[in-house]
Amino acid sequence: MLAPLPGALPAALPTSARAFAVSQLLLLSDLLGTFVFALSGATLAVRYRLDVFGVLVLSCAAAVSGGLARDVLIGAQPPAALADWRYLATAMLAGVLTFYRHQAIERMRNPVQVFDAFGLALFAVLGTSKALDHGVSPFAATLLGMLSGIGGGVARDVLVARIPVVLKAELYAVAALVGGGVVAVAEVFALPRGAAMLAGAVACFGLRYMAIRHGWHLPAAHLPEDRA
Repeated sequence: MLAPLPGALPAALPTSARAFAVSQLLLLSDLLGTFVFALSGATLAVRYRLDVFGVLVLSCAAAVSGGLARDVLIGAQPPAALADWRYLATAMLAGVLTFYRHQAIERMRNPVQVFDAFGLALFAVLGTSKALDHGVSPFAATLLGMLSGIGGGVARDVLVARIPVVLKAELYAVAALVGGGVVAVAEVFALPRGAAMLAGAVACFGLRYMAIRHGWHLPAAHLPEDRA
């Protein structure tokens, strides 16, 4: 057998190194999703003319509420958003940037929506996977994955006393359900978790992106006087 050339990279990283690389990539993606969700909360706070403390509260609520609720329900203690300071720090950074650079953030409305769809997809599949790891049934795990994605938006809207956007916007919660559902179905049929998470994230992002572009939405309730 020929000896490897000096300085040549190994054909494959050790398993521990690959696992570390994947975990760091997921953490980076998670923090990016946290940042984008925090931007949405801070932007709404500025529109309601809240002070800097209110902006930070809404940015943190939008960024971490879904994950906190999920972790409490599955018994993951302490919740990840409280155990790792980087989550709240990232959310507060987004809040400060929005408070002082609100006009610039508003001009990035379309890019932020795209990143929001990315964050939704990521949180939905990661939330479902974490729930499955804690022994939750696939059906319940799908619901918890959806909660991970939409919980922050619900908390944000409740804090400013408006109907949560996820209950009336274009296929937001439904997209999260689809993404989490792919992971849950793969678990039922003992399919590889990693591939299922990738497929679920793509499905969730694709559905949400198409809803943004084409205005797809579910039928809304109407009262008789609405047709008058």
